[in-house]
Amino acid sequence: MQIARLALLACILALAACGKSPQLERLSQDDVVLAFGDSLTYGTGASEQESYPAQLAQLIERRVVGSGLPGEVSAHALERLPGALDEYSPRLLLLCIGGNDFLQRLGKQQAAANVRAMVRLARARHVEVVLIGTPEPGFTLTPPDFYAKIAHEFALPYQGDAIGEVLRHADLKSDPVHPNARGYHLIAERVAALLKKSGAL
Repeated sequence: MQIARLALLACILALAACGKSPQLERLSQDDVVLAFGDSLTYGTGASEQESYPAQLAQLIERRVVGSGLPGEVSAHALERLPGALDEYSPRLLLLCIGGNDFLQRLGKQQAAANVRAMVRLARARHVEVVLIGTPEPGFTLTPPDFYAKIAHEFALPYQGDAIGEVLRHADLKSDPVHPNARGYHLIAERVAALLKKSGAL
């Protein structure tokens, strides 16, 4: 079991080192992108127009719907996702969830199971997924390993650095766990770059 885990991690690191990213279908001008998550998606710490989904929409010139609920844990997000998919019929889901699980110490295993279930739910509806890792509180502010593992398992484009990078810089955040407008802009830029690299733009 330990050898298998090490082999999987080695594969993930090898892909990262090569700079490769799983490919997405190109978004048309009419396609909807659904940014789904908690306060980081809602834009807590900035105005609605300064949230990362709003800034991303300007960068990629596509409709990006922000569906973020402050304080939401992954279990509640899993319950909410079907309704959001029904309402907006997105072509692409940007999934950024888990931070409140870590803050409330609900356990990474449960968060991982819920994220995996959300990916499966979207895929079952033929919605492509980009995964955005949420860092754990602490000195390094890095996402738990399960995000990269899920991204590898489902061949998802994965952005695991942007939020942690923002939260490590006082001038990019509004409080200890939320970016400010400049921080959200950096996240939007990183997501836009990943979409371009993955062939969606």
